[in-house]
Amino acid sequence: MLSKVQFLKVSATFCAPTPPKRSSFHQIVTFRAKLGSRMGSASYTTSSKLLFRQLFEKESSTYTYLLADVSHPDKPALLLIFCFFPGKNAMALCKFCSHLTGKLIVVLRCCVCLRILDMKSKLVDPVDKTVDRDVSLVKELGLKLIYAINTHVHADHVTGTGLLKSKAPGVKSIISKASQAKADLFVEPGDKICFGDLFLEVRATPGHTQGCVTYVTGDGPDQPQPRMAFTGDALLIRGCGRTDFQGGSSDQLYDSVHSQIFTLPEDTFVYPAHDYKGFSASTVGEEMQYNPRLTKDKETFKNIMANLNLSYPKMIDRAVPANMVCGLQDVEAKVAS
Repeated sequence: MLSKVQFLKVSATFCAPTPPKRSSFHQIVTFRAKLGSRMGSASYTTSSKLLFRQLFEKESSTYTYLLADVSHPDKPALLLIFCFFPGKNAMALCKFCSHLTGKLIVVLRCCVCLRILDMKSKLVDPVDKTVDRDVSLVKELGLKLIYAINTHVHADHVTGTGLLKSKAPGVKSIISKASQAKADLFVEPGDKICFGDLFLEVRATPGHTQGCVTYVTGDGPDQPQPRMAFTGDALLIRGCGRTDFQGGSSDQLYDSVHSQIFTLPEDTFVYPAHDYKGFSASTVGEEMQYNPRLTKDKETFKNIMANLNLSYPKMIDRAVPANMVCGLQDVEAKVAS
């Protein structure tokens, strides 16, 4: 009998490689990323192998990402969703995240959910706000949701994983083992989450929280280039996540970003969980050169983080306990009501 983590590791070996196909993916994504970073617009990119969509939720300034291997017979897809709901909306749960039945979806900000009908897919960091929109898109594209994936235990919203699971029986929730939260499957550094012939690599990037991970598209001749890093709250465009709660550590975050993200090829695209300034994407090279915090030496960075004077997260006392149990307590409360 394989353990949950072993299952993920072994499943990666079933990503049978296919002959590389040269396409205009590089040029298309480069153009879209540059345009999007200036305009904050959504990115719609399709190559002969990778389908990529970036969706935006303006109220929470949160991104959702959809990835699919369209060259694979099953067209497995991933949906990365990062949504949070301030105030009364924070109790809303992602009807999306609990409905994973395809290959892989990753949510970059708060949650991501993915669902595919005939195509396999996965969700990451699901939230309730844009569930109808995302579910509609996934159905329209003929995808099937298999996993609901969270990048970390969120403090600003309640994950939709629990509700998603109630809406989509068979969907498995995934989170890092280091988060110590409840989930169906746990990932560790080096694990690979496959969707079709493509995969996401798990990199530990603690510092914002102890359980934060970054998902990076695979490296290899049959994988799309340039690579893409879904950094959650660890690395933002010209910024980073706060480190003053949930076991956060500015020392650790600095090391995480520099060792796990800044070591990626400089043309790797950076897709964060959210952005409040109208940017949609960056690159590792840009952040290494222009990030006002992480371009400093470690001591200067720690001083900057210690003097941000940020307000206490409004939802932390409710969101963290709920997210530690995959948002299920709120699902049960809703059912009871």
